[in-house]
Amino acid sequence: MTMKAERLRQLKEECNAVILAHNYQRPEIQDNADYLGDSLGLAQQASETDADVIVFCGVDFMAESAKILNPDKTVLLPDIGARCPMAAMVDPDRLQRIKQEKDMDVVSYVNTTAETKAVSDICCTSANAVKVVGSMPDGVIFVPDTNLGRWVQQHFEDKDIMLWPGFCPTHQGIEKTDVMELKQQHPDAVVLAHPECTLDVLDIADAVESTSGMLRYAHESDAKEFIIATEQELAYRMKQEMPGKTFYTLDVAICQTMKKITLDKAIASLENMQPEITLDPDIMKAARLPLQRMMDIGR
Repeated sequence: MTMKAERLRQLKEECNAVILAHNYQRPEIQDNADYLGDSLGLAQQASETDADVIVFCGVDFMAESAKILNPDKTVLLPDIGARCPMAAMVDPDRLQRIKQEKDMDVVSYVNTTAETKAVSDICCTSANAVKVVGSMPDGVIFVPDTNLGRWVQQHFEDKDIMLWPGFCPTHQGIEKTDVMELKQQHPDAVVLAHPECTLDVLDIADAVESTSGMLRYAHESDAKEFIIATEQELAYRMKQEMPGKTFYTLDVAICQTMKKITLDKAIASLENMQPEITLDPDIMKAARLPLQRMMDIGR
């Protein structure tokens, strides 16, 4: 154990803290997390922890969700500048007006701000988006990821799904030609793509999965090689868990926002109990219901 890792361990014990980290985090964070997962898994873990302090190694909306589900706990985001650009693409006031005008329920991807969740009827993740939309009796407004929304649309013939013009810059930057070039170099590799990618990338994938779904698929598959069309740090976890298999990543698939979190910053956050996530109590109350509905539906 390195000196930094030991210092983090000591601080966790002193503060009764838990480290939650997303699959896209740096290896140094993944190696020292108490729980590593996707958005749904992290939300579930946040709601179940007995810790007094949650150090959320991810981006702002994830830490906000942890606070919404744990209003009495201290939630720390090691770098307050780790803000998801896709979450910022929704104007909650405009969404509320459209919701009233169209008289449609809002399905809010968990990659949204607390204010957006507060005007939503239910949240979803990439792992359960199809299941969530299918549970809604009528048409829905799906925010903010157009790519995920279009992929969900393909699963329904007659459901009215109004798409919001948002996207994840990291997944939007993955192009079909990038994937095809890797496939030509490694013809036996199975292509796994995240539904935040564009449809032309999803069309050439062998499987479209959330990050947890990709992990499960790779564990269960007899294949030995995989092309991972999502943020490249997921492959680090895959390599750790499946050393007998090979994972190829795309150089363009780097989320600079996720990379803002470092081990030094995680340590400093516990030493100073900052930056702390604070939210308006009314916003938290309104946002909790759609989050809880998402978790009740499960994967």
